[in-house]
Amino acid sequence: MAVAALGTTVALAAPAGFAQAAPSDTAPVAASSAGATQATTTTTKAAAAPAAWAAGTRAYLVITAPGGTSAVSGAVVSNGGSVFATYDAIGVIVAHSTSASFASSMRTVGGVQQVGATRTSDVPADAYNPALPANPAQSATTLTESNRWDMTQIKADQAWAVTTGSASVKVGVLDTGVDDQHQDIAPNFNAADSASCAYGKADTRTGAWRDVGTHGTHVAGTIAAAKNGKGVIGVAPGVKISSVRIAEPTSSLFFAENTICGFVWAGDHGFKVTNNSYYTDPWAFNCPDNVDQAAIIEGVRRAQAYAEGKGSLQVAAAGNSNYDLANKTTDSESPNDSTPVTRTITNACIDIPTELPGVVTVAAQGNGGAKASYSNFGNGVIDVAAPGGDGASGVYSTLPGGKYGNMNGTSMASPHVTGVAALIASTNPTFTPAQIRDQLGVQATDRACPSDARCTGTTTKNGFFGEGAVDALKAVGGSTPQPGAYFENLADVTIADNATVESPITVSGVTGNAPATLKVGVDIKHTYIGDLKVDLVAPDGTVYTVHNRTGSGTDNIVQTFTVNASAEVANGVWKLRVNDNASQDTGKIDAWNLTF
Repeated sequence: MAVAALGTTVALAAPAGFAQAAPSDTAPVAASSAGATQATTTTTKAAAAPAAWAAGTRAYLVITAPGGTSAVSGAVVSNGGSVFATYDAIGVIVAHSTSASFASSMRTVGGVQQVGATRTSDVPADAYNPALPANPAQSATTLTESNRWDMTQIKADQAWAVTTGSASVKVGVLDTGVDDQHQDIAPNFNAADSASCAYGKADTRTGAWRDVGTHGTHVAGTIAAAKNGKGVIGVAPGVKISSVRIAEPTSSLFFAENTICGFVWAGDHGFKVTNNSYYTDPWAFNCPDNVDQAAIIEGVRRAQAYAEGKGSLQVAAAGNSNYDLANKTTDSESPNDSTPVTRTITNACIDIPTELPGVVTVAAQGNGGAKASYSNFGNGVIDVAAPGGDGASGVYSTLPGGKYGNMNGTSMASPHVTGVAALIASTNPTFTPAQIRDQLGVQATDRACPSDARCTGTTTKNGFFGEGAVDALKAVGGSTPQPGAYFENLADVTIADNATVESPITVSGVTGNAPATLKVGVDIKHTYIGDLKVDLVAPDGTVYTVHNRTGSGTDNIVQTFTVNASAEVANGVWKLRVNDNASQDTGKIDAWNLTF
C-alpha cells in the first residue's frame, strides 16, 4: 500500500507515513522560559528519567493493565531500558533500550501483557533534545476567496448560510504540524491546546506544533481556513484548529508512540474531532500474529478508545494505493523506516488508525464525484467519501509561509469530512462521537458503484463510497429546519395596465440565511407576458429579477425560479413584485411560494 497522504503540490507524492476515563500521566516537555501559551495535560507525573541517547536506541510499547504502569516501570530499567513516557490511564509505557533482548525479557515480567518494538530503525537523538521547527516568514496574498470545486461539490458554500461552525468546537490536526501564523489559519488557531507529540511525549513549547513539511498546513486550511476575504475558506471556518504534530522531522514518519500521544492529548484537551491523514509507520498494515505489530495495534487502539471516551471522534484517510482494503493479499512497502520486504497478509492485518473501531474511514473523489484513481477502497471498510482531487483538479488550500497550493490524495478528502463533522458538532453540541459518526452516514448522498467489478455492495453502501459522499448542507440541518421549509400566498392580486403590484409572504422559523438555491414558485395569469417584469424582493429590499419582459405574446408565467439568496436573512417579509409595462393586457398574481 502506498502512503496515505500527499506532501507536495499537484503531483502524487508524500512523506512515507502519509496517506479512557483517566487523564494522561505523561510528563510533557516543559514550556520555554520565554513563555508558552499551551496548557499541559492534566494530572501529569514524572516518568523515570530516560537515559542519554546512544546509537542503537530503539522504542518499545510495554502494555499493562490500565493503572498498572508504575508496577512494571522498575522492570523496564532492570532489563536494560528506560521509561521515556507513560500513559497510565491506558496502561502503556513508551520505553527505550539499546538491548537486543529487551522485548523478550520484558515479556516474562509479571503484569506485562504485551511488548512490541515500534520501529526497525533507531530513535533519533533529536528525541532527547527536540529542535523547534522553523517559523516561516509570511507572504501576504492578494488572492480573494472564491467557491472552489471541492467546496461546492459537498455544498459547504451553502452550509455557511446556516452556520460557519462554532468557536467552541475544537478540531485537532494530527499531522506534520501547522503554520499557525498563516493569514488564513491564524484567526482560528488555538495555541493553548497545541503541542508536538513527535517521539511519543508531549512537547508544549511555543512553536513545537509548527509544520516540518507542508502537509499539515494544507489539511488545516481545508478544515477551517478563516472566512476573512483572503485566500480560501475551510469547510468549517468558524471552528478552532489545534495542531498536534506527530510527524518527526527529517523523516516525516508517524510512529505508534506519536499517534498514542496524539490521541491521548486529543481526549485530554477536549477535541471534538481529529483529522488523521497518515498511517502509523513503519508498517502499512499491522498484523496481530506478529508480536511487535500486535502491541502496536493494542496500544493505538487503547489510545483511540480513550479519546473517543472523552468525546473525540477520529476521522482518517483510507490511503492512496488503489488497494482493496477488504481483500488484503500482500504488502510490499513495509517497514518503511528501513528495508521494505514483500509479505503475504490477510484481512486480519489492519491499516492504523484508519481501520480501528470507531474511526471514520474516508475515500477520495475527483472533481465530478467519481472515485479518485489512487484512492483505496473496500466494502465494509470505507465509511464515506469526499473530494480529494485527481490529477489537474487538485484540492487548493493553505501552505506554510502564507502561501497556497494544490494537493491530491485521501489526505485531502479526510479533512473535508472532518470539517463536516465539526459543523455537525456545532449545530448539535450534545452529540457524542457515535452520534456524529452516524450523522455523517445519514447525511451522505448515496453514490452507486460504477461499471467496475472491484466496487461491491449496494447503492446505499459500497466499497468505493461507503454510505455516500458527504453533504455539508444536509449535515447542518441536524437541529435546524431541513432545507425544504415552504411558504405560500394564495391571495389573488390584480395586475392592471402600466401598474406595479406586490404580494407578500412572511417567513419565520428558519434559522440563518436563505439558501443559494431558494425556489420561487410563480403562478401569474396574464396575457402577453412580454409586458411583465417580475422581481423577488428580499426583506432588506434587495431585488432579484426572475423575469424581465421576455416571452413576447405568450400567456401566463407558471414556473419555479432558483434564486441565490444566500446573502439574505431568511426570516422577514418577502415580496413578489410585478410591473406591467404596457396597455391592453391585464391579469393577476394567482399564487406564489417560497421553498427554502
